[in-house]
Amino acid sequence: MSDQRTVLIADDDRAIRTVLSQALQRAGYNVRATSSASTLWRWVEDGEGDLVVTDVVMPDENGLDLLPRMKRVRPDLRVVVMSAQSTFTTAVKAAQRGAFEYLPKPFDLKELLGVVERALAAPAKSAAAEEDAEGERLPLVGRSPAMQEIYRTVARLTTADLTVMVTGESGTGKELVARALHDYGRRRSGPFVAINMAAIPRELIESELFGHERGAFTGALTRGIGRFEQAAGGTLFLDEIGDMPPEAQTRLLRVLQEGEFTTVGGRSPIKANVRIVAATHRDLRASIRAGLFREDLFYRLNVVPIRLPPLRERTEDIPLLARHFLERARASGLPGKTLTAEAMERLKRHAWPGNARELENLMRRLAALYPQEVIGEEAVAAELTEAEAPADPAAPRGTETLEQAVERHLKAFMAAHKDGMPIRDLHDRVISEVERPLLRLALSATRGNQIKAAAMLGLNRNTLRKKLKDLELPVVRGLA
Repeated sequence: MSDQRTVLIADDDRAIRTVLSQALQRAGYNVRATSSASTLWRWVEDGEGDLVVTDVVMPDENGLDLLPRMKRVRPDLRVVVMSAQSTFTTAVKAAQRGAFEYLPKPFDLKELLGVVERALAAPAKSAAAEEDAEGERLPLVGRSPAMQEIYRTVARLTTADLTVMVTGESGTGKELVARALHDYGRRRSGPFVAINMAAIPRELIESELFGHERGAFTGALTRGIGRFEQAAGGTLFLDEIGDMPPEAQTRLLRVLQEGEFTTVGGRSPIKANVRIVAATHRDLRASIRAGLFREDLFYRLNVVPIRLPPLRERTEDIPLLARHFLERARASGLPGKTLTAEAMERLKRHAWPGNARELENLMRRLAALYPQEVIGEEAVAAELTEAEAPADPAAPRGTETLEQAVERHLKAFMAAHKDGMPIRDLHDRVISEVERPLLRLALSATRGNQIKAAAMLGLNRNTLRKKLKDLELPVVRGLA
């Protein structure tokens, strides 16, 4: 062979490694062989190899468990799974997790060489076909550059217990990332426990997190187990961490520093055996400046930050997501539907303030309400037009001023917080919400030139630079 393709072999049986290596080398392939899954993972993560041939049972990790991570960082990498556990379940798992082929042991060397040849010669799947295949086994959908980077980050984090902070607008899939970190990580056999800070009365948050002893407060008739204990050995997902009250922030910081906690009313320390994944839609740096979030806690939680882009920043993923959500709707009992190309284009022009959650809800409506099997642009446009209609009838579409738009959004925000949760950082939040698109559009208009953008905005260049840093806005020269 002239291109000298490289095959990576992973099997804890030295004799099998030797036989496979010799046969593949005689056939003209380069070969690297290892007895451990960890070494194989390192090679794959570093971009080595054109094909993987791996055993299932290895000393440090099951090859089938490693397979989804390999496909995540290298979607086009072909993987051949071999196993002495010649069961239907093993074969099905191999196929579901993306294996090109499954070979039960013992196998004929000619058969394996034929499989290797076919795997290396097979054309790459289309984006739609590959996404459809992955949709059943992977929680995140999308092939945009932004999502590919998230996949790589999540895949790397599955081998470590580092604390992660996931940021992004509502509906972008922050809990899906947390679940992926758990399901493909070291703690996947343990529980995944989620708690939403914004949904719990502030006086009960500490009890919810750390538990309480009998008689610790009025109504505590029995000992209560908190989320830290419930998640022992697994992952604790702290959603909307920006809504955590200051006193609970202090206790959480102490737990992260000392690795142990006490229940409310208790005295005996309990070891905190959890991996923390936090998430928020808030700008925590603005909350820190406003004195509403502890800076030391932020840096404890923000060990590895992951920003989920809003759907409007990855419109190329919308067709994949739409098909994924229609298939999910069909699986739940709704009629099967498809969309025309024109309907897909109309979806891509929508602003998606509700992000992927809004798209999923729309797909379920279309599946439930429209009788035709193939849904066209007219039906999609009708649904989106209704969704885009302004909430305030006093402000007709097309005549609404910026002041009216801000007032309408603030009314909706305050109406959603009538449960008594204090709103103390509203000024900074509104300013940052307005500043972010303003700076982004100014940079777009000046093709990333900060000097011109500063002049357009009437700001000092250093002031603009600081604002871009505080708002974590990327600057790309020559952008359209």
